[in-house]
Parts: sequence; C-alpha cells; structure tokens
Amino acid sequence: MNWDVVIENLGLYAEGTWLTIRLSVVSLATAFLLALPLAFLRNSRSQTLRWSVIAYTTVFRGTPLMVQLFLVYFGLAQFELLRSTILWPWLSSPLFCALLVFVLNSAAYTTEIFAGGLRAIPKGEIEAAQAYGFTPLRAAWRIFIPGMLSRTLPVYGNEMIMLMHATSLASTVTLMEITGVARNITLNYYIQLEPYVAAAIIYLTLSAVLVVAVQLAERRFAGFLRPGR
Repeated sequence: MNWDVVIENLGLYAEGTWLTIRLSVVSLATAFLLALPLAFLRNSRSQTLRWSVIAYTTVFRGTPLMVQLFLVYFGLAQFELLRSTILWPWLSSPLFCALLVFVLNSAAYTTEIFAGGLRAIPKGEIEAAQAYGFTPLRAAWRIFIPGMLSRTLPVYGNEMIMLMHATSLASTVTLMEITGVARNITLNYYIQLEPYVAAAIIYLTLSAVLVVAVQLAERRFAGFLRPGR
C-alpha cells in the first residue's frame, strides 16, 4: 500500500474538507430557515397551502439527489431563454447549483421532520399559550418552535449527517470536495484504495463531531423528554 501519496496530498484533502464543511453548513443553515415556515404551512388548515408543501417535499424526497443535481446543473443549460437572463451567471456556477440543490433537498426532508414535531406538541401546551393570550407569532416563538426542535433533534441530527455525506455528489459537477480530491488522486496516481480510505476517515471524523454535537444539544434542550425525567 502506498500511503506516501496520501501524505503528499494532505493539503488537497484539507481544501476538500473545508469545501465539504462550507457546503454542509451553508446548506443546512439555509434549509433550516426555509423549513421552519414550510413546516407550519405543512400543517396548515388551508388545503392549498398544505398540498403545495406536500407536492414540494414529495418531489424532492422522491427523486435521487444526483438526478436533481444533474437536472439543475446540466439540464437548465438546455434552455436558451434562461441563458440570456441575469440568472445565468448564477446557474452556470457549479458551487451555486450544488448549494441550491442541497438546500432544496434538505429543506424538503427537514420540513417533514419539523412538521411531525409540531404535531407531537401536547395540546396542553397549546391551550396554555392561548390562555395566556399569546399572539400566533409569540406562540410560535415561545411554544411551537422550541417544542418542535426539542422533539426532533435526534431525527434532524441524522438529516445533518446524511446531507454532509451527500455533499460528496458535488464532485460530479467539478467541485473538489473530499470525494473529488480522492477521485483525482486515483486518476493521477493509478491507486484506488488509499485515497478513498483517507476520504472515509475524514467523513467518519466529521460525522463523529456532528453526532457528539447533537447528543450534547439533546441533553441540554431535550433532557426533559427522556424517560424517568
């Protein structure tokens, strides 16, 4: 086994890791902000609003992420009208396209996770907010969102890890994140095992950090939900 090649390319792995972290953080943060209002609309009494959100989440959860990425990055280029608009400099950027797809995909999953968390809030808490005369906005900020987040932390933690792993698909549109770096090394040095083992170790380390962070957050904010409390 030739680990010298991996050692020689540690700088490239560091750059790829930093890109993976940026893709993950920006995508998760944006998807989180998008999913919060969508979760409320997902549980709306209005059938139009509810079914519009259901249609969106169904499309993005029901199709492979790679297909979505190819449709946006390669597919939109087929429309000449789009290429002549001010959007084209953005849509021709692999970084923007990757972020757009990751955000929309993660937001679809997160919306369903958060909507389920909202439905799990006890009616007593809702009635208490109404009894105190909370406005809908204040009730959402003080009751619904904290209650929903505390109940969905473990599931949402899995979504965070899955999205971080999904950023490996960015290499298919020329972005050199961790997997892209490993692929380039295999092509340049004609070795298959070592570059991907190194990539797997980096992904495992990042996943472990996320798991610990979620567990700490769960103890801090959702400890009251554990049995015996």
